[in-house]
Formats: sequence, structure tokens, C-alpha cells
Amino acid sequence: MDPYLSIILRTCSVYLFVILAIRIFGKSQLSQLSVFDLVFILLISNSVQNAMVGPDATLQGGLIAAGSLFVLNYLIKKIAYRYKKVSNLLQGEPILLINKGRVISKNLAKINLSINELQAAIREHGVATFTDVNLAMLETDGNISILSNNYQDKSHVSLEKAKTLN
Repeated sequence: MDPYLSIILRTCSVYLFVILAIRIFGKSQLSQLSVFDLVFILLISNSVQNAMVGPDATLQGGLIAAGSLFVLNYLIKKIAYRYKKVSNLLQGEPILLINKGRVISKNLAKINLSINELQAAIREHGVATFTDVNLAMLETDGNISILSNNYQDKSHVSLEKAKTLN
């Protein structure tokens, strides 16, 4: 097999593996990275480098791997935009956290968000209590959207920021 085609195939395989592994292991929203997330990403990138380029440590091999990542990332974004099922698989769906003042505990457990972290998020929106929240959603980008009963608060707070506020 052509060594450059081998780099392209290995790079694409590693890219898809890392995307799926992050989704499977629970990191469905990446809005703001914590220190742990940043270190994790740096170590993952270092650990898979050799799997992508193999013994080819040349500039050309590295550029082919990087170019493959850019092309594959572009194609996956286009596919996810066009096909909702693919988008939901890769990015997840918004999750309802509060509906008409009632906290949806099973959804908080699903995303590992404590009541205290949710309270911190609603306070950041200037809302005092859960009963004052008409709707709270964890968006696919990791932000928590809050609509209070007065419908004036439309700002976002990230899930990671909510966890650090506590």
C-alpha cells in the first residue's frame, strides 16, 4: 500500500475513534474546557500521533496527516449539518433540566450535574429559585439556557462553568 494513503487511512481511523470515544465516555458537551479536559486532549493527541503517521516522521507525512484531519473534519461537519441523526449521534441533543419550575432529576443525573451546580447556573442568570425558571436546557454546545418566568433572561452559562461556580 502507498505509504501516504496509509497515513490518510490511519489518520481518519484515529479521528473517528477519538470522536466516538469522547461521546461514549460521557463528554457530550465541550463548551469550556476544564484543566482536566485540556490535559486529557493534549495527552490523547500525543498518544495517537504515532498511530497516524507510523514510522513516517517527515514534514510531508505530518502535513498529509494534518490535511487529512482538516478534510475529514470538514466532511463530517457537512454530513452532520445535512443529516440530523448523524448530528445527534456526534453532538447529542439538548437536555431539559427544568420545566415550569420543576427540576428534572433524572436528566441531571444523566449529565452528572448536581442541584448545587444547577442553582449556581440559574443564579448567574439573575434568577433566585427553580420555581422562577420556566425552562432550563443544556444545549448541545454545553451552555445552559435559562428562560425565567419573566422571559427576559436569554443568556447562557456553560455546563463546565456551572460546575466551577459551586
